[in-house]
Order: sequence, then C-alpha cells, then structure tokens
Amino acid sequence: MADNSVLTSSSGISSLADSSIFDSKVTETCKENLFIGPTSYVEEMPQVETRVILVQEAGNQEELIEALKEIKMPFVKMESVEEYENLDSPEFENVFIVMDFQDPVLNELYKKNSRVIGPPVVLNCAQKGKPLPYLWRPLYCTSMMNLVLCFAGFRKKEELVRLATLVHHMGGLIRKDFNSKVTHLVANCTQGEKFRIAVSLGTPIMKPEWIYKAWERRNELDFCASVDDFRNEFKVPPFQDCILSFLGFSDEEKTNMEEMTEMQGGSYLPVGDDRCTHLIIEENIVKELPFEPSKELYVVKQEWFWGSIQMDARAVETMYLYEKANTPELKKSVSLLSLSTPNSNRKRRRLKETLAQLSRESDLSPFPPRKRPSADHSLSIGSLLDISNTPDCSINYGETPKSCTKSPQNSTPVLSKQSARWQVAKELYQTESNYVNILTTIIQLFQVPLEEEGQRGGPILAPEEIKTIFGSIPDIFDVHSKIKDDLEDLIVNWDESRSIGDIFLKYSKDLVKTYPPFVNFFEMSKETIIKCEKQKPRFHAFLKINQAKPECGRQSLVELLIRPVQRLPSVVLLLNDLKKHTAEENPDKSTLENAIESLREVMTHINEDKRKTEAQKQIFDVVYEVDGCPANLLSSHRSLVQRVETISLGEHPCDRGEQVTLFLFNDCLEIARKRHKVIGTFKSPHGHTRPPAPLKHVQLMPLSQIKKVLDIRETEDCHNAFALLVRPPTEQANVLLSFQMTSEELPKENWLKMLCRHVANTICKADTENLIYTADPETLEVNTKDMDSTLSRASRAIKKTSKKVTRAFSFSKTPRRALRRTLMPSQSSVEGRSPHGSDKQALSRLSSTSSLAGIPSPSLVSLPSFFERRSYALSRSTTHLI
Repeated sequence: MADNSVLTSSSGISSLADSSIFDSKVTETCKENLFIGPTSYVEEMPQVETRVILVQEAGNQEELIEALKEIKMPFVKMESVEEYENLDSPEFENVFIVMDFQDPVLNELYKKNSRVIGPPVVLNCAQKGKPLPYLWRPLYCTSMMNLVLCFAGFRKKEELVRLATLVHHMGGLIRKDFNSKVTHLVANCTQGEKFRIAVSLGTPIMKPEWIYKAWERRNELDFCASVDDFRNEFKVPPFQDCILSFLGFSDEEKTNMEEMTEMQGGSYLPVGDDRCTHLIIEENIVKELPFEPSKELYVVKQEWFWGSIQMDARAVETMYLYEKANTPELKKSVSLLSLSTPNSNRKRRRLKETLAQLSRESDLSPFPPRKRPSADHSLSIGSLLDISNTPDCSINYGETPKSCTKSPQNSTPVLSKQSARWQVAKELYQTESNYVNILTTIIQLFQVPLEEEGQRGGPILAPEEIKTIFGSIPDIFDVHSKIKDDLEDLIVNWDESRSIGDIFLKYSKDLVKTYPPFVNFFEMSKETIIKCEKQKPRFHAFLKINQAKPECGRQSLVELLIRPVQRLPSVVLLLNDLKKHTAEENPDKSTLENAIESLREVMTHINEDKRKTEAQKQIFDVVYEVDGCPANLLSSHRSLVQRVETISLGEHPCDRGEQVTLFLFNDCLEIARKRHKVIGTFKSPHGHTRPPAPLKHVQLMPLSQIKKVLDIRETEDCHNAFALLVRPPTEQANVLLSFQMTSEELPKENWLKMLCRHVANTICKADTENLIYTADPETLEVNTKDMDSTLSRASRAIKKTSKKVTRAFSFSKTPRRALRRTLMPSQSSVEGRSPHGSDKQALSRLSSTSSLAGIPSPSLVSLPSFFERRSYALSRSTTHLI
C-alpha cells in the first residue's frame, strides 16, 4: 500500500482545486448527450466492457486480485507506462489501479484522461458487492464520498491546491463559493463572510488537519471522515485566534470562564491589555468602562461568551455589543424624575396620589402586579416556600396568558371591603398563576430548546438525559393550567357561595398520576443536571444564557424544578386558611375538608411511591454489589428488609470461617460471600469503568425452605451464633446452616424475630414463635472459638489451596455440590442397596433440635465408594492399554 506521505502539487493536477465549476458543466454535458439524444442512437452504441489494469506493484497484491475475481472483473497487469498503447482498445473501458498516488505514473495516466482508482476502492466494492464508481478524476478511496467542502482563509495557493487534491482523491467535492449544499467549511481563520454564513447555517467548521488525518487513514475500508467521533477532534473551537479579558465578574466566575476559554481554544489576559481581542462585560455590574476601548476591541456581553460555547462556534459579535448605561435617553428620564425644582412640593403630592391610586387598584385586582425584571429573587428557605416570589404573567411565549388579557377594572367588582375568604382565594389564585408561569418558563426556556432537532453543533443533551431532568413536568403543567383557569373564572365571577374545594377534587386523580413520577426522581434529576453541567461545556453555557434571562428571576434550573416538590404542601396550607374563613353554613366548608383530605392522600401516595422507589433502588444496589446475582432477584413486589454480616460456622453454605453477608428480602434470603481475590474491573461498552463487586453470589433461598430458626445459647466457646434448618427441593434431607453475627448495630434477638416474621408471612402462618427453637452449641457441634486465630486462618488457607489443586487435576472440573445433585437420583443403583432403617429413623428425627448434628445426607453416603470404583476402573483401563 502507499505510504502516508502527503502529495505534492504537480503541473498535471494543479488545476484540480479550481475545477469544480468545470466538473459540474462536464457532468451536465455528459448527461445531456446520454439521455436527451434519440433512442435509436443509444441502441446503436457498441457495448464496451470494463477492464482493470493493475499497474506495477498492484499486480503483486493477492488480496486485490481476489477482490477482482469476486466482483467478476477482468484484469491484466502493466509494468510500465510504455505498455499503455498496447493495452488501449476501443473494446474495453480501462480502469487503472495505482498503489501509490504520489508515483509519477499517476500524472502520466491522468494526462491521457484515464480512469485511475486506488486499491481501497476495489476492496470496498468487493466487500459491499457494488460496481466500480465512474469518475474521471483519480480516486484512491471513498472516505469523503458525498462531502462538499469549501475553503476559507488560505493565503498560500500551494497549500490550498494540496488540500483540494487530497479531497478529490478521497471522493469529495469542492465549491469555490459557500452555499447551502456545502457540508463542511475548512477554515484557516475565524473571520470572513464564509465563516459567518457557516456559523449562521450551523455548518461544521473544520481545521485543515482534518483532511490530512483523513488521508493518513485512507487504507481503512470502513473509515468515513464525517463520523462525529473523528470529525469532532478537528472542529475549529469557538475561541480560536481570540484573546479574552473579563470585567465585572467575581473571582470564582472569572476563574471558571478563564478555564472554559482555554478549553475552547482561546487565551485570556488582564483587562486593559492591548493584545486582547474581546472584553467580556457583566452588564448587570459594570456601568462604566475603566478605559476607552480601541476600535479593534470587541466589547461584548457575557451572553456572547456562553452563546459561542453553546453552539460550538464563534458567535457574531455585533449581536451582543455592550451599551453604556449613561445614554442620553437615560439622563433625560432621570432629570424628569428630579424633585429639586421650584414646584417640588406639588410634584411630590402628585406622585403620592399616583402611588396611592396604584395601591388601591392592586388591592382590588385579583391579578398579580407586574414586577420589574430586576426584582430581587434570591433563593432562601422563605423564598422557596413563598411561591409569589417568582416571575409573573408578564412572560409571553407566543400566546398571551388569560390572566394578562383581561382587564381587572372591568372584570372585578369594586367592593368597599372584601371578605377574608375572598382575600385568601385571591392569594390562592395569584400563587397558582405564578406557579403555572414557572412551569411555562421551565418548558419553553429549557426543555423545548434542548429537544429541538438540528441544533447547532449537535444535540446538547441525550434524549434520556432530558427525560431524566424534566420527567412529567409537561403533565403537571397541563393539570395546573386547568386549575388556574377554573380559579380565574371563580375570582372574576366571585360569589361567597361558590365552591373552591370542588376545583381541587375535580383534578385530584390527575395530581396522583403526575406528581409521584417527578417528586420521587427529583434527586436523580438534580444529580443529572449537576453531572451534565460539569461534563458538558455546551450545557453549562446553555444554563448560563437562559438562567440570566429575567423570566427565570435569577434562579437556576434546579431551583425552579424544586417548585413542584413544594407546591402541594403550600396549597394545603392555603386551603386550611380558606376553611378557617369560611362560615359553617357555607356548603364549601365540607367540600374544602374533602379537598384537603384528597391532597393529603396525594402526598401520602407520593411518599409511599417514593418509599417503593427507594426500595427498588436498594435491590439494584444489591445486584451491583453481588457478582453473579440471579436476575430473578429483581421483582416489583420484592423489597430489601435487612442486611446482616456473619461468619460461616459450618460447611454450608460456605466453608467454615468465610465471611458471609445475608440479604433478607420479604420473600427470600440472598447469601453471598466475600470475594477472595478481585481479578479485574468491569468496563461498560461506553468506556466507563465500574469497580469490581466485593461479594460473590452463593445461594438465593426462598424463605419457604427455612423450616426452623435456631437460637444457639451463649456459652464460653460460642457467642452470637444462630442456625437455620433448611430443606432444599433438590435434597432428600434437611441441611443445617450455622452463622455467627458480626453486626453490632442489630441484636441477634431482633434479627431472629424479624427473620421468623417474614418466614411466617411467606408460608402463611400466624404463629411466628413456633418457628424459633433454642439449641445448645454442643448438640449442634457449633462453636465460635478461635475463629480469628492465626492457626484457624492458616487452616482455612490450606483448605482453599487443597481445593484449588484438586479441582485443577480433576477430569470433569465439576463442582462438588453440582456433582452431588447429579448423582443423587442414581444413588440406590450405584450403592446397590437402600438406606438402612436406622438411617430412615435418623432422617425423620431431623426436625427435632436434639438430633440435628451428626446425621449425614444419604446422597453423600455413596460418594466415597463411587469414587473408589471409578479410580479402580480407570487404573484397569490404563493397564489394559499399556
């Protein structure tokens, strides 16, 4: 194959860079000659067969020859250009395959108007079963096929010709002028008309290195230069060739913006440095510039900075220029408000009367007053509980809210003195209107732009991340919009007998459906926002731009999203206040009580649903913590009850001395042991490394298999021990599992009662106490002495090593427990006899606590003789073979 050297321009191909218009004309002319002419002429044209000519080294490539045979293409070999005349024939359309496009033979063939392709084209066509492409220009590979490129900012013609030649060799097209058909702009600077048009159209702007790196990978058959993972490495960053300085920001904000500047390809200098190209202003802080800026310096608002990062391209500065606050219009308005005139007393009196009139209208109107965009909305505990401290109905998103279209003076009767009930009802409507406007802000300002298709620079967030953040906010908005409309109609047509409780009873079922999904996953939504803001600069810039708008009231997205969590409790408080000011004879008194009770049921349902969600999350935590955990552990009706750390005291379910963790669920018991050695980490397909599971699955036991729970008495050699008498379905006898508790937080007595209660619930028994038995450790041959001694640990290590050696030299590598279960049905045939009567009597006595120890399982009695006969038979067969 050809080397990775870059092509140098030659006289034969120097005109390729500017031949795009000529290429299109040639193509159109060819099409006209082929398809517009008479039909009879087309039928009389002689059939020409395509033939491949392998030039020089190409004839020695076996892979290339096999590919030509696969697509059934005839071929011949040519060692030098001198043989060209001999191979030229009107019966064949010759296609030349050249290994190295830097070889002078390429120029010779191109001068003769020959079709020249590279080996990757043939291999790719053979792989996909397609015919060879028809292009009169030399084509080495198809990694830029269907791409239309335009160049901007290149001053050296040699470099431009070299880049254009490589693009043509990879199947791309070049246009001199930028238009809507251009798919990529290759720019050497961040200025100029082409660059601005590309930014406005959202066209990817690439560095020249993109073409060079794509050419280096020209021999990769499945490589495409336009794939996102490869293309994003060579996109022109937003602040390339920019030197920024920041004025009016806090030290923390300034540090963050300086780090973002370097991440986006720019640099920064102190304010006032003559080398700076942009001065970023915090327009809410800076009222006057400390110096007179030069004409070359762009003085822009911070929105330009964050907007450039969001759309992943340098934004047009003219849209974000900073304007000084001391404009002539502002000075004129300030002078008109001045009270230091001869008629100042009269102006003060007039101003006082105007304010009083406005105050009266505000008291009579049920609609919230318009607040200044600069009103203080700082977040505190009080502001979170006070819904009225938010943007009001002045927000307009294409459709004017009804609360902003009706005239308060015409719709509300002017009362000499409003009742207390009317005042509380007005407050309820005002807070509901403000809450709906907050939901509108969340949806229109954040959710809708994030979900839009065709975003500049690609999607800011993945669809699953957007779903996690916003959840059921649109559904909540729909319900509360209806509630607000009903409350508005009630306030406008006010009557003391009209029912407010009926409105909330009407939508109580909708509230139950919409609120639990959002409230239960609010913490996950919050964590997703924080994580994405740290990991994705474009999302961070998106939040900075939108959170600075007056509609947000200077609150972050997280602070806005917490409002649905607080809304229902605040409504209950207002309804309680409304009930206090409702007369006993008013029918709405009982209705309000029912409405309050229904909202409390909604909150109870939310809390219960949240508890179930947390329980499901705990089960997922167990699955991640236990390696090999069965998938059927995940169930909607299952919940984790308790986790207990223990040490195994017998041979079941683990060896003596093993650290065992018991996970008690409401219907089963998961038994897991501590892993001896962690081999490696788990790496997901997305590249994230997950820490290894600390536990290894041993057994998932239904609680119905537990026949007895044994409380082992405390002695000098036995402390904090208990045992379970279990009857697995694959065994013919009971199995004793003994443990020593190491958890100090949970007393053994409480643990055993908890376990017995859930066992009784599983087997539908009411007498929980009958499941607990007290046993002596001597009877069960159980003790906890020397569990942590050096000798005990050494003994366990020797035992583990012995097991590994035995398993390594085993023929079948079958685990002992699996082999025992396999041999159990054929036990009587192998042994040749049935169990003794004494054995049967011993099995029947296993249910009593006095004879639990020392009774071997019948499936184990025959194992030694079985292995003895197997070894004897194996030795005889070996002797016979010798």
